[in-house]
Amino acid sequence: MQLEPMIEGRLIRRYKRFLADVVLLDGREVTAHCPNTGKMTGCAEPGERVWLSVSDNPKRKYPHGWVLAELAGEHLACVHSAFANTLVEEAVAAGRIEALSGYETLRREVRYGEEKSRIDLLLSDPARADCYVEVKSVTLLMEAGVGMFPDAVSDRGRRHLRELQRAVEEGHRAVLLFCVQHSGIHSVCGAEHVDPAYCQALAEAIAGGVEVLAYGCEITLDHINLLYPLPFMVPT
Repeated sequence: MQLEPMIEGRLIRRYKRFLADVVLLDGREVTAHCPNTGKMTGCAEPGERVWLSVSDNPKRKYPHGWVLAELAGEHLACVHSAFANTLVEEAVAAGRIEALSGYETLRREVRYGEEKSRIDLLLSDPARADCYVEVKSVTLLMEAGVGMFPDAVSDRGRRHLRELQRAVEEGHRAVLLFCVQHSGIHSVCGAEHVDPAYCQALAEAIAGGVEVLAYGCEITLDHINLLYPLPFMVPT
């Protein structure tokens, strides 16, 4: 995925979930939209280098949007969690995710399930069962390259796991795909210290036939691409 040209600054603070104050290289201070609903632990430290998109849409209250952060002067993370679906869609279309290859059609945001969810990607092919793919963005780095999900208690995430389990029970294929948008993360596991109920639901979903994949991204100031599989550590 190609990124639009961005401007660099230093983070002053993130607040009210969706706002971030940034001082640009020319000394101006701007308020940027933060497109991330999570806690962003480790990705929103005051003083870190950040990169913002700039919109010329006059209807936008905040023309700047926070896209990337440099963490500890070493790693890049994409804080725009909504990019994850596009990254996975592009990777599937390019054949970079072997486990999801060979399907005839791909649709996004398809309503399904008893709890009226929307599946991120629905892969279909006349020769086999439909494949429901739920995508989660991972940026929480804990230690030794281990990334964890979720970074906040997630009732919505548990609902998605229940829906995926029911899809399997109905004869479909269901996949939970962790899209890692942090260059320092080299494996993924559930964040039991953050949301033990989610990790329990994840273990039950896996036991019920839900597949789990984790993939890492190449992140630069010009593009982000989902490229390589990462180990996933199954919760016990």
